[in-house]
Amino acid sequence: MIKKEISEPNLFKLSLRNLLNLSHPLCRLANSISWDDLHESFKVLYSKDMGRPAKSVRLMVGLHYLKYMKDLSDEVLVEQWIENPYWQYFSGEEYFQTEFPIHPTSMTKWRNRLKDSHLQELLETTIKSGLKTKTIKESSIKKVNVDTTVQEKNITFPTDVKLYYRLIQHLVRKGKFYDIPMKQNYERSGKTLLRRHGGYVHARQMKRARRVKSKLRTSLGRLYRDILRKATPELLMDKDFKVLRELVERGMSQTRTSKHKLYSVHEPHVECICKGKAHKRYEFGNKVRFAGTSKEGFILSAVAFHGNPYDGHTLQETLRQTESNTRSIGELGEVYVDLGYRGHDYDGEAEIHIVGRSRNRLTRSQRKWYNRRSVIEADIGHMKGEHRLDRNYLKGKDGDSLNTVFSACGYNLRMIYRRIASTFFVSIIFIKKMLNLMKYYIKNVQFEQCLDSYSKSYPSM
Repeated sequence: MIKKEISEPNLFKLSLRNLLNLSHPLCRLANSISWDDLHESFKVLYSKDMGRPAKSVRLMVGLHYLKYMKDLSDEVLVEQWIENPYWQYFSGEEYFQTEFPIHPTSMTKWRNRLKDSHLQELLETTIKSGLKTKTIKESSIKKVNVDTTVQEKNITFPTDVKLYYRLIQHLVRKGKFYDIPMKQNYERSGKTLLRRHGGYVHARQMKRARRVKSKLRTSLGRLYRDILRKATPELLMDKDFKVLRELVERGMSQTRTSKHKLYSVHEPHVECICKGKAHKRYEFGNKVRFAGTSKEGFILSAVAFHGNPYDGHTLQETLRQTESNTRSIGELGEVYVDLGYRGHDYDGEAEIHIVGRSRNRLTRSQRKWYNRRSVIEADIGHMKGEHRLDRNYLKGKDGDSLNTVFSACGYNLRMIYRRIASTFFVSIIFIKKMLNLMKYYIKNVQFEQCLDSYSKSYPSM
């Protein structure tokens, strides 16, 4: 079932429309999203002839929107979904549900189907919802800010001894699976060496630490060569073992000055990025770039890059994606970037402003928009603090793109929600004031009428 059909009224179930306040911000946010367009775009991901009936597109998209709006894990999201009828309405349910909608692992399986075009469709849907709710205007895309940040991967801080020990563990696991008789697996001795290395580094005994590191590297080499000598044809044809061989050779050959180092076994594509931060010299993950409106700070595009490219050499692709997401609204006008984009590769029609340190030769209007360039910094801070951009738990390069775009979607929806909530509460306050005025007026009018009738009845008084 790709699209949830509207069923007939059920007397034995509690209707959400009768239970909820449909003027609630989350209900109004759900009504502003074009779910039918998402059904048409995502129906290619489903097959009618395979497996059990599928869950609706609105349910799966709604769950992911809520996940990144509320900064929840898959397990906690599914648990709280049962308790919150407003979340159920947002996901397209007609009646109050008392059972789990899906197993939490279904979230991962559904995410793995998505392509780049589907991700941008999800972000474009939030942009259309922002226009519909008047969170942004069509003229907002005339002034755009672009900036870069690092999306850290969920890995431990990398060191050589950690890498060697993890490679030993993977080799031993693969050898045991294929019943390879290993002379020594070095798991227990490797763990001892790893602990000793940490103690020597803590005591600043670096010569002893280097000797322990060399010994652990030698153990890795012995184990690797032992498994290769005794490897069966099935093991040599194993795709995972081929990848593991490349990682072992890459990890043993790299030095301090090597390029494209290996930092993690389960995330080999992670890069070391230095952004010049005083509190965090190095970050291990990938670069992501965002384009947002200069006035409201609404995200228009989110792109993940790999290979640690220069910021200016990615401006072309970032703005191309922005133009694609806003093609139904209009064309980009002016783009404001920081000094890291000097020598950019953009050759489109939009005007690029590189915001420097001096404001002396600018007009009053130009100075205003130059000062607004830093709005994108606050947007990135909110996405890292409240929308799961700070640490990426999704696997692989595809996981980097998924987490980047969904973080932007969650931030946009949260902004739309607050916009709707502000008007909702203002209207409630206005209605209360009007009711109080009406009560005061009615009370005074009735009192005056009583005085008039009393004076007519007793004129001598």
